[in-house]
Amino acid sequence: MRNEALRWLNEALWDLDTARTLHREKRYNAAAFYSHQAAEKAVKALLYYVNEAPWGHSIRELLERYFMKKSTQPFERLLALARELDRHYIPSRYPNALPSGTPHEAYDEETSTRAIKAAEEIVEFAGREIGV
Repeated sequence: MRNEALRWLNEALWDLDTARTLHREKRYNAAAFYSHQAAEKAVKALLYYVNEAPWGHSIRELLERYFMKKSTQPFERLLALARELDRHYIPSRYPNALPSGTPHEAYDEETSTRAIKAAEEIVEFAGREIGV
């Protein structure tokens, strides 16, 4: 399953680069969403690496499944980053997920930066675990 894990990790890196590009263009909501996508795909790569089927979109839940499969304690820092990113899965894209306005009005540079940094840390962790 290493090859499949590497395919997913490669796509995670692509999405992370996309998030950075969107951030530079001040598309902060989209950058936050792509940050989520990068981290989600990185954690799915980890699950493929340990022969687990990665279903779902919650990075936190996927990470918890990975740590259960490895029979190790989860890193609280990673779970906190995952919770941060999970908050962007829907509100960064859908106007009806917000009390008023649109996602592009609700997101700012600081939020986008935090999301990218969280994704970077999770993607780097996945790369180290897989051994790339």
